[in-house]
Amino acid sequence: MKKRLLLLILLFNVIKSAFAQDTVKQERYNFHFQETIITQYDLPFSALYSGRNSLSPKTQTATSLTTTFFSAARLWKGAEAHFDPELSGGAGLSSTQGVAGFPNGETFRVGGVQNKIYIARLYFKQNFEWGKEKDTIQGDADVLGGLKSKRYFSVLAGKFGMADFFDNNNFSHDPRGQFMNWALMDNGAWDYPANTRGYTIGLYTELGQPTWTLRFALTMVVTQANASLWDAKIAKANTQTVEYEKRYAINGQKGTLRFLGFLNNGKFGNYDLAIAQDTKAPNVDSTQAYGRHKYGFGINTDQYLTKDFGVFAKASWNDGHTETWFFTEIDRTFTFGGELKGTSWSRPDDEVAVAFIADGLSAPHRQYLADGGYGFIIGDGKLNYAPEMIAEVYYKLNAYKKNFFISPDYQFIVNPAYNKDRGPVNVFGLRAHVEF
Repeated sequence: MKKRLLLLILLFNVIKSAFAQDTVKQERYNFHFQETIITQYDLPFSALYSGRNSLSPKTQTATSLTTTFFSAARLWKGAEAHFDPELSGGAGLSSTQGVAGFPNGETFRVGGVQNKIYIARLYFKQNFEWGKEKDTIQGDADVLGGLKSKRYFSVLAGKFGMADFFDNNNFSHDPRGQFMNWALMDNGAWDYPANTRGYTIGLYTELGQPTWTLRFALTMVVTQANASLWDAKIAKANTQTVEYEKRYAINGQKGTLRFLGFLNNGKFGNYDLAIAQDTKAPNVDSTQAYGRHKYGFGINTDQYLTKDFGVFAKASWNDGHTETWFFTEIDRTFTFGGELKGTSWSRPDDEVAVAFIADGLSAPHRQYLADGGYGFIIGDGKLNYAPEMIAEVYYKLNAYKKNFFISPDYQFIVNPAYNKDRGPVNVFGLRAHVEF
């Protein structure tokens, strides 16, 4: 595998050199590539019982793969086009079920074991700028390098990932290079709009100022929970997401604070109605009807304490009356952690990080699972409720010229799927990631 990744890096650098541009000027186009392979292994653990969606108590190994080609081009003044084909395959432990804060953040993009190619992103963006203050933007995946005004308004339409723009964090956002757990890549109680591979279709706008940014998105909804087909009844099935980001500095060290709110509308099932059906095992899907909503809030902050060490914290909540539709079965969550660069041991491009997660459920969601109900991620047939608690630590090793990274990872999961009758679970992982 290492030889393959090194050959890919060499080939791409040759192509990149052939199309090299004057970096002082605006990039007219760019191309980037990433491939991420994650293998995870868990030890046997105690389980008094198991259900349809339980994490298997037996030892198992699972591997996921994603490969993405990023392309971007300027069309006219302020206009850009982006096209990202992607290949994914593999699976998570127990077919990505049994833990709300699932340990592999790449598997939410994976719809099946066999490798499949699809369009991850295809969108058009128009940017309007004013003012004399400029930022120098470094070219990156889906980012064209050059000068950009600190005062701007942009509008974007097409297919994209909500995590491309919302709920960012310098230390806890990208499972391809940071923490792998679902509850660390995004605020867990934000049931953010996406199909089974993690992407959505809609409209996104952004107003930028020197010290703050305001974002808003209006997007489509899938026809069933964790599905791929889009609901054409947009007036009844849609989502609105808004985020305010404030940037500042404390003693010269950068920090960011973000406030997020969301409202999801669609043909959702209701936990209370499912429980009231008085069946042996309530089925929330049988209560689906248009006119249902899910709303919630999130806060997200990161702060550098030195140039090599930073900390973060996140907290989010949703009303928890309707079924989880897009992301994962978390209704309340709090996470915090920190990251340290390897400068002090002469490895400035390495990093070590640790984080802690506490996830919870709303009362109706909790009762639904206790009565034997199932969601699309969790459900053990019954429930002895307790908050799901997770700790994760990883070491990111720069294996080759900031293009190839290897990251051993460990996660300790207490009360998987909020069940005191199961676990704890020890998950060991190894990630190989190449980018250029």
